[in-house]
Amino acid sequence: MIQVSNITKKFGDLVAVDNISFSVAEGEIFAFLGPNGAGKTTTIKILTTLLRPTDGAVALNGRDPARYPDIVRRTFGIVFQDPSLDDELTARENMEFHGVLYDVPDKLRRERTEQLLKFVELWDRKDSLVKEFSGGMKRRLEIARGLLHRPKILFLDEPTLGLDPQTRNHIWTYLKELNKNEGTTIFFTTHYMEEADRIAQKIAIIDHGKIIASGTSQELKQQTSTGSLEEAFLALTGKTIRDESASSTDHMRTMRRMRRR
Repeated sequence: MIQVSNITKKFGDLVAVDNISFSVAEGEIFAFLGPNGAGKTTTIKILTTLLRPTDGAVALNGRDPARYPDIVRRTFGIVFQDPSLDDELTARENMEFHGVLYDVPDKLRRERTEQLLKFVELWDRKDSLVKEFSGGMKRRLEIARGLLHRPKILFLDEPTLGLDPQTRNHIWTYLKELNKNEGTTIFFTTHYMEEADRIAQKIAIIDHGKIIASGTSQELKQQTSTGSLEEAFLALTGKTIRDESASSTDHMRTMRRMRRR
């Protein structure tokens, strides 16, 4: 379903993604892990048509996102790390707006909206303004919205960041049910290692723009002779705290230099 072959992404002198390759099978739950600034977000932006790779090839459901962005966008849904809902609209209005953008027919849009809001237990709040929702409710609504057009792939960039354990558990229960019943391929990032350990069928770890390990959670533990995925992750990436702001600043400086050329 996802095929990444030797992709590199450069921003001037900065190599954000360095000749990486991996694949995700149809119906697989795939975790993409890495420290801050490792290249995760850049890779997701390439996969979801927001960036073009400098080198290499990508295919989603057999199509190149760079060559066929409009077609590819209809094959995936995405839940961004940062909130992307319109707080001044109701839950149902956010769903309606998304459905219109994806040309979902009126009748099907209404049916899917009801089905999905019930699925994430928000139907009773369908006419409430999103600004009245808790963080967990907003996350659940974003997941429902991302599924409205029946995507084959769902991208989740740290979908449970900052949520309490109960809400995190509910969200993953929904997603596992979705994967089981509809065969939706799920590609997610997280810093909660227990989530990846419990949920992912396959894991790839990226650091300094390179894939440094991949396999099942058990295979990564065996490879590093550790007893948990978190210990395996630290053995592979080191224990030094990463400065995400420094990485972001370097990236912004590079982009400004490119614009001046």
